[in-house]
Amino acid sequence: MKRSYKHLPVWIVEDHHDVVRPIYRSIGSRHLPPSHVPLVHLDSHPDMLIPVNMAADTVFDKDKLFSELSIENWIMPMVYAGHVSSVAWLHPHWAQQISEGQHQLHVGRDKSTTTIRVTSAENYFLSDGLYVSEEQLENSKPLRLSVVRVEPVEPGHRALTEKSQAATVKRARGEGSGEPGGSCCTDTARTPEGAAEAPGLTARGRGDSEGSTEYVVKNVLALLEQTQSYILDIDLDFFSCKNPFRELYSQEEHAILQELYMFRGPKPGAAQEELEECVESRVRQLEDLEAAFADLLEDDGEETVTRWSRNPGMASLSALVSSLKSRNPTPDYEMVHQAGLTCDTVELPHHISSEDEIQRLLCAVQLFLKQLPKPTLITMSRSSLDEYCPLEQVDSVQAQVLQVLEELFGPLDIHKDYETEQTPTC
Repeated sequence: MKRSYKHLPVWIVEDHHDVVRPIYRSIGSRHLPPSHVPLVHLDSHPDMLIPVNMAADTVFDKDKLFSELSIENWIMPMVYAGHVSSVAWLHPHWAQQISEGQHQLHVGRDKSTTTIRVTSAENYFLSDGLYVSEEQLENSKPLRLSVVRVEPVEPGHRALTEKSQAATVKRARGEGSGEPGGSCCTDTARTPEGAAEAPGLTARGRGDSEGSTEYVVKNVLALLEQTQSYILDIDLDFFSCKNPFRELYSQEEHAILQELYMFRGPKPGAAQEELEECVESRVRQLEDLEAAFADLLEDDGEETVTRWSRNPGMASLSALVSSLKSRNPTPDYEMVHQAGLTCDTVELPHHISSEDEIQRLLCAVQLFLKQLPKPTLITMSRSSLDEYCPLEQVDSVQAQVLQVLEELFGPLDIHKDYETEQTPTC
């Protein structure tokens, strides 16, 4: 029998993949069902890649699974395990890694490699070599993926009341609010029933135009049943996002990485054979680059660099190594490879929001959450130590998000997991 929490739990972690632990804990305690759970995922990144070499059966050994997950690949293993059946990725306008709209795909065990793979021909999956045909999968699970843009509300309908501002400051200082604060939106803008009379209720104009409140609600409700449990997941970089690799490398080095790791996707509507050839070629390219930088980690002398530079598409490697060593005699080539992996088709999103933009996005989130059912569990990632959410903004954004959640859903049971070394057990 399903159990209910007295107060809505909010698990706050630093690294996003650590939310899998409280999710599994909630499933184990029967607060969430073991299968077909929808995930509403607010983030500047989809996080829907897959650990490339992880055996599919790893998902059935939770301790081993937790040790192999990373911030970009924690959702799909839960899909393959059967726990999550639908995902609504709600993204700000600066994040465009997967095309807008509805996607139907399968996630399963590749018969030839025994790893987890997907049937989506989106470049997001192709560029990581994750695509296979449905016939190549076994134990496959269907996934409904809805990619939904969220636009900030129009100016003039996002101001915090004095009470809410004071409560936010207290939260940021760790003092607690004492009582619910005001809405982050004006009273007229926050009332869905007044949509016809309240200018600025929708994020961009009226109706269900892309990014508006109605557009978001319609697309998310399509994946939810009014009485169904679901997980609300929020990465704070949804509100302000940084590409941390921009500060690690010069523009010239970044341009070389883009050239080395460039992914040339197939034409729209490509035949199955062309898709398979594209993936095979991409996997070889990434394996060669990984091997090259692993080799350079051991010996980045002229002979090694020259040998790898002779490989097709790697002529600029010599210039990259020369530039890196001019600033640091012992470059971190493993980090260079990780940076290169972000330079395939769409660059990592980078948009450091002003306080005004953050307020307007918060208001947009409040408006659509007000029209959704209450979630069973809320997970939240700070993403600040790796700087995807700017460190100077994360505490303020977190306090304001918690304020909005408390106003919408009542008392919260907040677990600041990032403040302790010990993570929750399942």
